[in-house]
Amino acid sequence: MKIGFIGLGIMGQPMCENILQKHDDDLFVFDSQKDKVDYLATKGAIACTDACSLARKSDVIISMVPKSTHSMEVYKTILPELNEKKICIDMSTIDPSVSIEISKFVNNTGAKFIDAPVVKSQAAAISATLGIYVGGDIEIYKKVKHILLYMGNNIIHLGANGKGLIMKIAHNALVSQIQNGVNETISLAMKNDISVEDYAKAVSYGGGQNFYLDSKAKAIAENNFTTAFSVENMAKDINICLTLAKECSVDVPGVEVAKKVYDKSLALGFAKEDFSATIKTVRDN
Repeated sequence: MKIGFIGLGIMGQPMCENILQKHDDDLFVFDSQKDKVDYLATKGAIACTDACSLARKSDVIISMVPKSTHSMEVYKTILPELNEKKICIDMSTIDPSVSIEISKFVNNTGAKFIDAPVVKSQAAAISATLGIYVGGDIEIYKKVKHILLYMGNNIIHLGANGKGLIMKIAHNALVSQIQNGVNETISLAMKNDISVEDYAKAVSYGGGQNFYLDSKAKAIAENNFTTAFSVENMAKDINICLTLAKECSVDVPGVEVAKKVYDKSLALGFAKEDFSATIKTVRDN
């Protein structure tokens, strides 16, 4: 299978590098930023100058782009190149309703479409230990599972088109609330002269232990907010969750609280920093 990959950002680049190391056929790459394409070409990928030429040459087309509008643009652009021989995998985190709309017009060409958003951040993309949530036809999933395993080690099929994204949004909304609990209580501890290190160690002894704190305590202690997953991307996911909750008539007051923290973090200029930078918003309030 010849693979095409569109979107070579913080996550897409290391995901591509893992494909290059493990796949025994061509990998075509495209991004709107030519330097990203050129970099992967030095690693053995085949550079494409546009998305259509990539889709034309590829059997499996993977996209990893930031927003719903970007995914929609990608698939409308490559639509003339799709046919019954093509499989499309959108690994972006976008609105489930938009993904379902894309799946319908892609499937109308005879091509197949699955959503396969990822969890964890850049470090997991580098080590190929991403979690991947899949929505779409299970037989298509089985055909491409070996490709997904190039990039992740925990993969779950959750049902029809859009279900992978619904689970991803639920997951990230949960993380935002765990994070906010950490932000508030770590600020309380610090106000009472308990260090971040001691706070994290003490929490690990009880029922409050969580992956977010385990992975971010050192960065918080050092005020190191180098981006692995940005404030603006988590803010986007929280807003998607609120839209989904409204569509489903589900009350999510905890997500509303997280949104307030993220809105303030954006206003304070933290958009491009790692999402753990929200500690500054809560701690310094």
